[in-house]
Amino acid sequence: MKLYEYVIRRLFMLVPVVLGVTIMTFYLSRVVLDPLAAYVTEKTPAYLIPVIRHQLGLDQPFYVQYLYYLRDLITLNWGWSRAGHMSVADAIATFFPATVELTTVSIIITLLVGIPLGIISALRNNKIEDHASRVFSLIGISMPVFWLGLSLQYLFTYWTRVQGWFALPSTGRYDPILFASHPVQRITGLLILDSLIQGNFVMAVDAFSHIILPAITLAFLNIGVVTRLTRSSMLEVLRQDYITFAKSYGLPQRIVIYKYALRNAMIPVVTSTGLMIGGLLGGAIMTESIFAFPGMGWLSYRAIIFNDSNTIMAYVVLSAFVFVLVNLLVDLIYAWLDPRIKY
Repeated sequence: MKLYEYVIRRLFMLVPVVLGVTIMTFYLSRVVLDPLAAYVTEKTPAYLIPVIRHQLGLDQPFYVQYLYYLRDLITLNWGWSRAGHMSVADAIATFFPATVELTTVSIIITLLVGIPLGIISALRNNKIEDHASRVFSLIGISMPVFWLGLSLQYLFTYWTRVQGWFALPSTGRYDPILFASHPVQRITGLLILDSLIQGNFVMAVDAFSHIILPAITLAFLNIGVVTRLTRSSMLEVLRQDYITFAKSYGLPQRIVIYKYALRNAMIPVVTSTGLMIGGLLGGAIMTESIFAFPGMGWLSYRAIIFNDSNTIMAYVVLSAFVFVLVNLLVDLIYAWLDPRIKY
C-alpha cells in the first residue's frame, strides 16, 4: 500500500472514532449537564426560559438534538462559552495555540533530557550513572504535578526574588504592561514564534520566561518515562547480533550507537511521545491551573466550574481528534525509523 493511500484510509477511519466521541459526549452532556445553563442566569425572566429552550432546539427529541449538534459541529457553530466569555470556536482559537506552544516546549525539554539519560543509563548498565538515572526517573514518575508546580513557583519566583536574584514569572503567558509597549501581531497564535517572526525579541524572551516553569513541570514526569523506555529499548537492541557484528567489524562506537542502535530503539519512545503529545495538546488541566496559563487545560477547568457544557463538549471532541491525528503521525514515523514496517 502506498503512503498516500494509507493516510487517506486512516483519515476515513477518523470519522467513526469522532462520531463515537460525539455520541458519548452529547449523551453525557444531556444527562449530567444542563446545556441551557450557558445561556441563562439567575436574572433571566422565567417566561424567557422556554423561548430560549425552543431556540436552542432543547425541546426536540434526543436524536433531533444530536443531528442539530452535528450540524453545528461541522459549521463551527459550537455555542457560547461561559468560561471564555466568547463563542466556543473563538475560545478554542484563542486558548489552543497557547497549549500547543506549552506542549512543544515541554516535549523538547523531555526529549533533550530523557533520551540522553536513557542512552547513558544503557551504556553504563549497572554502573553509578545507571543507578542515578533510574533513581531520577523514579522520582520524576512519582512526583505529584501540583506539588512540583508549587515548589517551582516558590523556588524560582518567591525565594529568588527574596534573595535579590532573577525571578521567573509564576503566572500568565506574558507581562501585560510589557505587551502594551511591545505589541505582537497575532500570526500563528504561538507567542514566542510570532515575536521572533516580527523581530520582537523583548516579548519573545518574556514569553519564554513565562512558559519555562509550566513546561518543566509537565516535562519532569515525562522525562522519567522517556528515560526508562530509552534505557530498556537500548539494552535490548545492544544485545542483537547485528550490533555485535558492527562492533567486530571495527565501526566506531559512536556510529554503532547513534546510527544503528538508537534508531531501532526509538520505536517505543515514539509511541510514548505520541501519547504524551496527544494528552498535553488536550490540555494539562492541573499545570495550566497552577500557573494560570491560558490554555485549553485552564479553559476546561473553568468550564467545569461554570457548568459550561458547550466548552466541555468541544474540548472532548477536540482532544479525541488530536489523539487520532497524533497516532497517525506516530505510525508514519514508525515506517521512517524501521523500513521493515509496511503500511
